Amino acid sequence: MFNKETLDALKGYLASMQHDITFVLQTGEHAKRAELKEFLEAVASTSPRVALTERDTGGLLASPVSFLLERDGVDSGVRFSGIPAGHEFNSLILAVLHLSGTPIKLDDTIRGLIEGVAETLDFKVFVSLSCHNCPDVVQSLNQFAALNPEIRSEMIDGGVFPELVAEHNIQGVPTVILNGKPFATGKIDTSVIIAKLLEAYPHLKDGAAKKAEPLPLQDVTVIGGGPAGVSAAIYAARKGLKVTMIAERFGGQVKDTMGIENLISVPKTTGPELSNNLMAHLKDYEVTLKEHVRVETVEKGPIKRLTLTSGEVIATRSLIVATGAQWRQLGVPGERENIGQGVAYCPHCDGPFFKGRDVAVIGGGNSGIEAALDLAGIVKSVTVFEFLPELKADKVLVDQALKRSNITIVKNAATKEVTAADAKVNGLVYEDRATGEQKRWDGAGIFVQIGLVPNSKFMEGIVDMTRYGEIRINEKGETSEPGIYACGDVTTVPYKQIVVAMGEGAKASLAAFEYLMLNEAESLAA
Repeated sequence: MFNKETLDALKGYLASMQHDITFVLQTGEHAKRAELKEFLEAVASTSPRVALTERDTGGLLASPVSFLLERDGVDSGVRFSGIPAGHEFNSLILAVLHLSGTPIKLDDTIRGLIEGVAETLDFKVFVSLSCHNCPDVVQSLNQFAALNPEIRSEMIDGGVFPELVAEHNIQGVPTVILNGKPFATGKIDTSVIIAKLLEAYPHLKDGAAKKAEPLPLQDVTVIGGGPAGVSAAIYAARKGLKVTMIAERFGGQVKDTMGIENLISVPKTTGPELSNNLMAHLKDYEVTLKEHVRVETVEKGPIKRLTLTSGEVIATRSLIVATGAQWRQLGVPGERENIGQGVAYCPHCDGPFFKGRDVAVIGGGNSGIEAALDLAGIVKSVTVFEFLPELKADKVLVDQALKRSNITIVKNAATKEVTAADAKVNGLVYEDRATGEQKRWDGAGIFVQIGLVPNSKFMEGIVDMTRYGEIRINEKGETSEPGIYACGDVTTVPYKQIVVAMGEGAKASLAAFEYLMLNEAESLAA
């Protein structure tokens, strides 16, 4: 099941364990139980502090293909239902490491918030083993369980438990159920989970505030952890400035990109790999990282004051906004209501749920045609709907799509409504823009790929923006407000590319340094 290299690597990872971890496998019969047992035995063989036992857990685990992790004989709250292979293998190994003594790298504020939970929180995360977003959610909730005995986290492989998928009407991953009720679905991360917890349990901010040490006045605060933000933070830190970075999700949109071949000097990489490299580079410098929280309000002035979702307030002499963009929605009836019930935005994550079925892709740009090509190998058929009379995608992609017998392209089509029955998408209504005729497409899934919208709402009224929400900047990254700069996809800079964002981040940081030095010189002269 595992090759020698993998087992040797596991031995190295688990060599410094400080607590005993036991995999408790539920007894009973299941077609995949023998495979799961072999899988767990192989992992346990790599450390004398990891063991496997089989027993009836008295209802803690409902399936013979489920197991929980005990730390020194005590239930840790971490469970897995299904075989945590594929992208979820790291989730299992990280759970073992964190429970056995490896430090959990969460900001003190977030740690205080989670440790302050007094209510029982029972999270169930439905995943697909091919989903590259799902492990982030599983790993975050596993960390929460490791920090607080009132929290339980269970990964559920939707492919192994189709009856549970049907029971909860799940058509997208990750989907999180909290205490038996829907909590979150689609592309979510730790910051979204934290925000939703604070919404449901606002008193948790008190614990977070007590845990956090107030930061001294910062020279530069960067909002955003993508290529532009990391570039800005590194350039500022290299100048010897006090720098803080606030990142809802480190890596940003890049983390969702599977193939990157246009980052000059790096012939080929992936979004997750690039995100890891960005983090490694950032750690070479003294940058305070506030991760998994977002900025709620900005108070402008000579000293800018940022209030975070955690309740913290950060004072800073200059500010660089690098918050990027997010998937643009259609804005038609039935779209938001059916997210996770057939409406999706990530073909890599949710494509496997539509195996053998008819799906639609909205958008004929590069992202839309790439999505159609990815889906064509999984689903029965793909219909691409493009608003304009011609596709916007590169010719090489269009040529590939035209060669696929199960890809149909409909141009000059305006999507008007997403329809559903029994809480599941069953098609869409569109208008033939040439004739004005209303037509219908029947299918099970709709993947929206119509571009991005800037993450700039929190800056409304602070700096000038375009009607599309892009922050207006000049050639230095300066905004309309002194001491506030912006860079990357959140701005008016053309060509939303990784390499462009990195350059813009460096430029904004250098301009902020120039601003700080000029103000300091003026203060001394006064």
